[in-house]
Amino acid sequence: MESYRTEEEQVEAIKRWWEENGRNLVIAVAVALSLGFGWQAWQSSREEQSQAASSIYQRMLQAMGSEGETDPDNARALAGQLKSDFGSSPYARFAVLHLARMAVEDGDLARAETELRWVVSKADKSSDIHQVAQLRLARVTAAQGKVEQALAILDGGADTAYAGAYALARGDILMAADRPDEARDAYAVAQRSVEGGQLPPVLSQKLEHLNPVAPRGPEQ
Repeated sequence: MESYRTEEEQVEAIKRWWEENGRNLVIAVAVALSLGFGWQAWQSSREEQSQAASSIYQRMLQAMGSEGETDPDNARALAGQLKSDFGSSPYARFAVLHLARMAVEDGDLARAETELRWVVSKADKSSDIHQVAQLRLARVTAAQGKVEQALAILDGGADTAYAGAYALARGDILMAADRPDEARDAYAVAQRSVEGGQLPPVLSQKLEHLNPVAPRGPEQ
Protein backbone atom coordinates (compact mmCIF):
# COMPACT_ATOMS: atom_id res chain seq x y z
CA MET A 1 0.00 0.00 0.00
CA GLU A 2 1.36 3.46 -0.90
CA SER A 3 2.59 5.89 1.78
CA TYR A 4 0.25 8.62 3.02
CA ARG A 5 1.15 11.86 4.71
CA THR A 6 -1.58 11.91 7.31
CA GLU A 7 -3.46 9.40 9.41
CA GLU A 8 -6.71 10.55 7.82
CA GLU A 9 -5.38 9.72 4.37
CA GLN A 10 -4.36 6.26 5.60
CA VAL A 11 -7.84 5.65 7.01
CA GLU A 12 -9.46 6.79 3.78
CA ALA A 13 -7.16 4.51 1.80
CA ILE A 14 -8.10 1.56 4.00
CA LYS A 15 -11.78 2.33 3.51
CA ARG A 16 -11.35 2.45 -0.26
CA TRP A 17 -9.40 -0.83 -0.23
CA TRP A 18 -12.09 -2.48 1.87
CA GLU A 19 -14.86 -1.25 -0.41
CA GLU A 20 -12.98 -2.65 -3.39
CA ASN A 21 -11.73 -5.91 -1.87
CA GLY A 22 -13.61 -6.55 1.36
CA ARG A 23 -16.41 -8.60 -0.15
CA ASN A 24 -13.96 -10.89 -1.91
CA LEU A 25 -12.00 -11.29 1.31
CA VAL A 26 -15.13 -12.26 3.25
CA ILE A 27 -16.03 -14.80 0.58
CA ALA A 28 -12.50 -16.25 0.64
CA VAL A 29 -12.57 -16.59 4.43
CA ALA A 30 -16.03 -18.16 4.31
CA VAL A 31 -14.90 -20.66 1.69
CA ALA A 32 -11.80 -21.53 3.72
CA LEU A 33 -13.87 -22.06 6.86
CA SER A 34 -16.39 -24.11 4.91
CA LEU A 35 -13.64 -26.32 3.51
CA GLY A 36 -12.18 -26.77 6.96
CA PHE A 37 -15.50 -27.75 8.50
CA GLY A 38 -16.26 -29.93 5.48
CA TRP A 39 -12.97 -31.78 5.88
CA GLN A 40 -13.64 -32.38 9.57
CA ALA A 41 -17.15 -33.61 8.82
CA TRP A 42 -15.81 -35.93 6.12
CA GLN A 43 -13.18 -37.31 8.47
CA SER A 44 -15.78 -37.85 11.18
CA SER A 45 -18.13 -39.60 8.75
CA ARG A 46 -15.32 -41.80 7.47
CA GLU A 47 -14.39 -42.82 11.02
CA GLU A 48 -18.00 -43.65 11.82
CA GLN A 49 -18.30 -45.78 8.68
CA SER A 50 -15.09 -47.62 9.50
CA GLN A 51 -16.34 -48.39 13.00
CA ALA A 52 -19.68 -49.60 11.65
CA ALA A 53 -17.98 -51.84 9.09
CA SER A 54 -15.65 -53.23 11.75
CA SER A 55 -18.61 -54.07 13.99
CA ILE A 56 -20.43 -55.91 11.19
CA TYR A 57 -17.25 -57.78 10.26
CA GLN A 58 -16.76 -58.97 13.84
CA ARG A 59 -20.36 -60.18 13.93
CA MET A 60 -19.76 -62.01 10.66
CA LEU A 61 -16.70 -63.78 12.09
CA GLN A 62 -18.73 -64.80 15.13
CA ALA A 63 -21.45 -66.19 12.86
CA MET A 64 -18.76 -68.17 11.04
CA GLY A 65 -17.76 -69.87 14.27
CA SER A 66 -14.97 -67.77 15.74
CA GLU A 67 -16.56 -68.30 19.16
CA GLY A 68 -17.64 -71.90 18.68
CA GLU A 69 -21.13 -71.60 17.19
CA THR A 70 -21.81 -71.22 13.48
CA ASP A 71 -24.63 -69.51 11.63
CA PRO A 72 -23.69 -69.64 7.92
CA ASP A 73 -26.83 -67.89 6.70
CA ASN A 74 -26.27 -64.96 9.05
CA ALA A 75 -22.59 -64.85 8.08
CA ARG A 76 -23.54 -64.60 4.40
CA ALA A 77 -26.08 -61.88 5.14
CA LEU A 78 -23.57 -59.81 7.11
CA ALA A 79 -20.89 -60.25 4.44
CA GLY A 80 -23.42 -59.18 1.82
CA GLN A 81 -24.24 -56.10 3.90
CA LEU A 82 -20.57 -55.15 4.03
CA LYS A 83 -20.31 -55.62 0.28
CA SER A 84 -23.36 -53.49 -0.51
CA ASP A 85 -23.13 -50.79 2.17
CA PHE A 86 -19.38 -50.52 2.74
CA GLY A 87 -17.97 -51.62 -0.60
CA SER A 88 -14.95 -49.32 -0.41
CA SER A 89 -13.94 -50.62 3.01
CA PRO A 90 -11.16 -53.21 3.48
CA TYR A 91 -13.62 -55.09 5.70
CA ALA A 92 -15.86 -55.64 2.68
CA ARG A 93 -13.03 -57.16 0.67
CA PHE A 94 -12.08 -59.54 3.48
CA ALA A 95 -15.74 -60.45 3.96
CA VAL A 96 -16.17 -61.26 0.27
CA LEU A 97 -13.11 -63.51 0.41
CA HIS A 98 -15.01 -65.46 3.06
CA LEU A 99 -18.09 -65.50 0.82
CA ALA A 100 -15.99 -67.00 -1.97
CA ARG A 101 -14.62 -69.68 0.34
CA MET A 102 -18.12 -70.57 1.52
CA ALA A 103 -19.27 -70.80 -2.09
CA VAL A 104 -16.44 -73.24 -2.85
CA GLU A 105 -17.43 -75.32 0.17
CA ASP A 106 -21.00 -75.36 -1.16
CA GLY A 107 -19.75 -76.48 -4.58
CA ASP A 108 -20.85 -73.24 -6.24
CA LEU A 109 -17.69 -72.41 -8.17
CA ALA A 110 -19.41 -69.89 -10.43
CA ARG A 111 -20.51 -67.90 -7.39
CA ALA A 112 -17.02 -68.12 -5.91
CA GLU A 113 -15.57 -66.79 -9.16
CA THR A 114 -17.99 -63.85 -9.11
CA GLU A 115 -17.07 -62.95 -5.54
CA LEU A 116 -13.33 -63.20 -6.18
CA ARG A 117 -13.58 -61.06 -9.30
CA TRP A 118 -15.30 -58.41 -7.18
CA VAL A 119 -12.40 -58.40 -4.72
CA VAL A 120 -9.84 -58.23 -7.52
CA SER A 121 -11.67 -55.28 -9.06
CA LYS A 122 -11.87 -53.37 -5.77
CA ALA A 123 -8.47 -54.00 -4.18
CA ASP A 124 -5.32 -52.10 -5.06
CA LYS A 125 -3.21 -54.19 -7.44
CA SER A 126 -0.15 -53.94 -5.20
CA SER A 127 -2.01 -55.07 -2.08
CA ASP A 128 -1.75 -58.51 -0.52
CA ILE A 129 -5.50 -59.04 -0.67
CA HIS A 130 -5.50 -58.41 -4.43
CA GLN A 131 -2.75 -60.97 -4.95
CA VAL A 132 -4.45 -63.56 -2.73
CA ALA A 133 -7.84 -63.05 -4.38
CA GLN A 134 -6.30 -63.29 -7.85
CA LEU A 135 -4.49 -66.51 -6.91
CA ARG A 136 -7.70 -68.07 -5.61
CA LEU A 137 -9.57 -66.83 -8.66
CA ALA A 138 -7.15 -68.68 -10.93
CA ARG A 139 -7.66 -71.95 -9.05
CA VAL A 140 -11.45 -71.56 -9.02
CA THR A 141 -11.47 -70.71 -12.73
CA ALA A 142 -9.33 -73.76 -13.54
CA ALA A 143 -11.60 -75.98 -11.45
CA GLN A 144 -14.41 -75.01 -13.83
CA GLY A 145 -12.38 -76.26 -16.79
CA LYS A 146 -11.28 -72.82 -18.01
CA VAL A 147 -7.58 -73.66 -17.98
CA GLU A 148 -6.22 -71.04 -20.38
CA GLN A 149 -8.20 -68.31 -18.67
CA ALA A 150 -6.83 -69.42 -15.31
CA LEU A 151 -3.25 -69.39 -16.61
CA ALA A 152 -3.76 -65.88 -17.97
CA ILE A 153 -4.93 -64.75 -14.53
CA LEU A 154 -1.74 -66.13 -12.99
CA ASP A 155 0.35 -63.98 -15.31
CA GLY A 156 -0.65 -61.04 -13.10
CA GLY A 157 1.39 -62.33 -10.17
CA ALA A 158 4.57 -63.41 -11.91
CA ASP A 159 6.60 -60.40 -10.75
CA THR A 160 5.28 -60.00 -7.21
CA ALA A 161 6.17 -61.28 -3.76
CA TYR A 162 3.70 -64.08 -4.44
CA ALA A 163 5.57 -65.32 -7.52
CA GLY A 164 6.35 -68.67 -5.90
CA ALA A 165 2.73 -69.30 -4.92
CA TYR A 166 1.59 -68.31 -8.40
CA ALA A 167 4.12 -70.65 -10.02
CA LEU A 168 2.99 -73.48 -7.74
CA ALA A 169 -0.64 -72.86 -8.71
CA ARG A 170 0.35 -72.81 -12.38
CA GLY A 171 2.04 -76.17 -11.96
CA ASP A 172 -1.02 -77.65 -10.24
CA ILE A 173 -3.35 -76.39 -12.97
CA LEU A 174 -1.10 -77.75 -15.73
CA MET A 175 -0.79 -81.11 -13.99
CA ALA A 176 -4.57 -81.35 -13.70
CA ALA A 177 -4.76 -80.54 -17.42
CA ASP A 178 -2.37 -83.45 -18.16
CA ARG A 179 0.47 -81.18 -19.27
CA PRO A 180 3.32 -82.57 -17.12
CA ASP A 181 6.24 -80.99 -18.98
CA GLU A 182 4.81 -77.50 -18.56
CA ALA A 183 3.92 -78.31 -14.97
CA ARG A 184 7.52 -79.33 -14.29
CA ASP A 185 8.74 -75.99 -15.61
CA ALA A 186 6.26 -74.13 -13.40
CA TYR A 187 7.31 -76.09 -10.32
CA ALA A 188 10.94 -75.31 -11.15
CA VAL A 189 10.09 -71.60 -11.09
CA ALA A 190 8.43 -72.09 -7.72
CA GLN A 191 11.52 -73.94 -6.51
CA ARG A 192 13.81 -71.09 -7.54
CA SER A 193 11.64 -68.59 -5.69
CA VAL A 194 12.17 -70.36 -2.36
CA GLU A 195 14.73 -68.54 -0.25
CA GLY A 196 17.18 -70.49 1.87
CA GLY A 197 16.94 -73.65 -0.21
CA GLN A 198 14.39 -75.42 2.04
CA LEU A 199 11.52 -76.56 -0.16
CA PRO A 200 8.01 -76.86 1.27
CA PRO A 201 7.13 -80.57 1.55
CA VAL A 202 4.24 -80.26 -0.90
CA LEU A 203 6.52 -78.80 -3.58
CA SER A 204 9.17 -81.45 -2.97
CA GLN A 205 6.57 -84.17 -3.43
CA LYS A 206 5.35 -82.67 -6.69
CA LEU A 207 8.88 -82.40 -8.07
CA GLU A 208 9.70 -85.96 -7.02
CA HIS A 209 6.56 -87.18 -8.75
CA LEU A 210 7.61 -85.51 -11.99
CA ASN A 211 11.30 -86.36 -11.63
CA PRO A 212 11.42 -89.88 -10.19
CA VAL A 213 14.83 -91.14 -9.17
CA ALA A 214 15.84 -94.17 -11.17
CA PRO A 215 16.38 -97.25 -8.98
CA ARG A 216 19.96 -98.25 -8.43
CA GLY A 217 21.22 -101.41 -10.04
CA PRO A 218 22.64 -104.26 -7.98
CA GLU A 219 26.01 -103.49 -6.51
CA GLN A 220 28.87 -105.36 -8.06
